[in-house]
Amino acid sequence: MKAEGIPLINLSVFNSHDLPSNPSSIETLVEEIRDACKNLGAFQVINHGVPLEKREKLEMTSRKFFAQSTEERLRVREDEANPVGYYDSLFTKNVRGWKEVLDPMVKNPIVIPASHEAGDNGLKEVVNRLPEYPSELREACEEYAEEMEKLAHKLLELISLSLGLKANRLSGFFNDHTSFTKLVHYPSCPIPHLALGISQHKDAGALTILAQDNVGGLQVKRKADGEWIHIKPTPHAYIVNVGDTIQVWSNDRYESVEHRVMVNSEKERFSMPFSVNPDHNVMIPKYGIFENIDSLRELAQMLQWTPEKPLRVATGFTHMGIADAIVDLVIRGATLRANNFKEIEGVIITPVNSLLT
Repeated sequence: MKAEGIPLINLSVFNSHDLPSNPSSIETLVEEIRDACKNLGAFQVINHGVPLEKREKLEMTSRKFFAQSTEERLRVREDEANPVGYYDSLFTKNVRGWKEVLDPMVKNPIVIPASHEAGDNGLKEVVNRLPEYPSELREACEEYAEEMEKLAHKLLELISLSLGLKANRLSGFFNDHTSFTKLVHYPSCPIPHLALGISQHKDAGALTILAQDNVGGLQVKRKADGEWIHIKPTPHAYIVNVGDTIQVWSNDRYESVEHRVMVNSEKERFSMPFSVNPDHNVMIPKYGIFENIDSLRELAQMLQWTPEKPLRVATGFTHMGIADAIVDLVIRGATLRANNFKEIEGVIITPVNSLLT
């Protein structure tokens, strides 16, 4: 099925934590996931198992928070010491970022890299900054995050299966994950021809699971021809974007999707993206997450993410908030030479929120 140019995938046969007892019942579903991740890097899911009341409760409390005065919202503004809380781009000279955000972490507190400097292995602990009003916001965030974790677990299992791996291949990377929910408000914009809600970018994490209201505005870039596809909201569906981390783990079989958000001159828009991020110090083999390589020749032909030619990801936990990834795919098309297999030994550290070297 298609929904305004992107696949619409029904998860009804996979609506519990466990795989269905009959593997054949999910073969079609796994194939749909594989095609969507490979060809576009984005899809929508329905019958996903997330209770509608949990989603509506968080959206309602989000609207209450953003309806407050600027002074009240700024009481929980993030800073360099603790980059979790409220931030905006409405009151800066950056006219292209027409949004304001509150971004509570799922786990509270969490440990993240202290800086993005190469060689800096320091860590720091950050805690959520949540407002006193609305009083139900904290509970709504926690309940929603719990449901998002369940959905993320299902999607990661399906992606693992789509890559020919065991369903639980990725699970161990998320024991102490650094996932977070963003509550995003895009006010109506008087100059929509000069501004974007969010400029074109790719996400640094594993996946982004997005709930949006009925206003719309999200666009994804189609790989086949470079055209921007407007994603019309599907009631109660979630949009799933593949991120840079899945691209690395899949050894470039799946590519993170480039996307942006357009503003509306008449209507405000609310969205709730959930960023699925692994542990800050996850380690994976240099040749990716694949355990069964038939031959050294096959391995030599795979894209390699090596220290000499790394995938560099510089991303937030900065004073401007948990920023979007700035990705430099410096090894596009590179392969190992058949006589240089020593490069595959060992591991590389792949923290989502620091520089990969």
